[in-house]
Amino acid sequence: MRNSRRSFSNSKNRYRGDHRPTGRGGRHNQATFDPSLLVKQAEPNQAKQEYCATHQFADFAICDQLKRNIGTKGYKFPTPIQDQSIPHILEGKDVVGIANTGTGKTAAFLIPLIEKVVNYQGSRVLIITPTRELALQVRDELTLFSKGLRVHSALCIGGASINVQIDHLRKKPQFVIGTPGRLNDLKERGKLYYPDFKSIVLDEVDRMLDMGFIHEIKYIINNLPKERHSLFFSATITDSVRGIMEGFLSDPVFVTVESSKPAANVDQDIIKTNGRAKVEVLHELLITEGFDKVLVFGRTKWGMEKLAKDLNKRGFNVASIHGNKSQAQRQQALKQFRNSHVQALLATDVASRGLDIDDVTHVINYDLPQSYEDYVHRIGRTGRADKTGLALTFVE
Repeated sequence: MRNSRRSFSNSKNRYRGDHRPTGRGGRHNQATFDPSLLVKQAEPNQAKQEYCATHQFADFAICDQLKRNIGTKGYKFPTPIQDQSIPHILEGKDVVGIANTGTGKTAAFLIPLIEKVVNYQGSRVLIITPTRELALQVRDELTLFSKGLRVHSALCIGGASINVQIDHLRKKPQFVIGTPGRLNDLKERGKLYYPDFKSIVLDEVDRMLDMGFIHEIKYIINNLPKERHSLFFSATITDSVRGIMEGFLSDPVFVTVESSKPAANVDQDIIKTNGRAKVEVLHELLITEGFDKVLVFGRTKWGMEKLAKDLNKRGFNVASIHGNKSQAQRQQALKQFRNSHVQALLATDVASRGLDIDDVTHVINYDLPQSYEDYVHRIGRTGRADKTGLALTFVE
């Protein structure tokens, strides 16, 4: 059994001043920013202008059942991305949404697209996401919002049975949600016909390009019907993202609600290991009071799997998620973490975007992230819903 919990007050060895950190968090690909920049105290009491929505969900031109489903989720007032995007999407306009994960963008496109398929028989929607986890979350939200509306979907992602997915596609569901590689595989097998889809969503485009999907995305766009309703969501607009955007959209409306920056209510700090094994330092943190729901990020699949086994031997209840896990294993790990059946979830950057997990108390960068963008997305898993979170980064 592990040691009893102790106070965190003396466990931090903060990194300050102009010293250069020597920690590499592994032997591959040194991070491209100075970790000393990552020391920042949370500002939970910082004056923040409250967004005043111009609509209630009841105001939108959507059917009563859809409004009831939205109400069942406890939603009354839309988030900024929803407030500003839904009217345009209902009007059939192309939309570019610049928004981070956690801003409600999934509902921003699902709600009006559900209304569209309910009103226009034969309408079909293709939603493309960078990761399996995000695709699953989109599917789950779709299921909740479309209850009682006879709206069906197919989930097309790697790591799951392609034969089951082919069977679902045969039924011509109104929504197809998937990752680029699996969607193109199904297309090449003649099981998915892109011209069938008149409404297309590209979600988290910057992440898709970061993951190397640029050729897959271009291939999909080149095979889509010329006349289509196109929706485009990204946290950032880089030159490569802009290149995809220009070939995808027609006279779009731009909605920008949040820039890519660390959350104000995340306390960011450095843990100096001073030559000690990082696993020993992590052990001390995990027995500290308050470290109840911890997301630990590392660089490699092998490294995270090895760390999970080591922590389990030490008596900690942890799970891991990375590309070598089957889809069923990944979903089981996420479920255990969401339900607080494990104290810590160990992840590679496959989990740094798209995951919406409540009450994550801490994010620990066991290995340095590759870029400041990756850092922002990692720590965004904590400090949500107006709660203060803590992000810690290991350096030597």
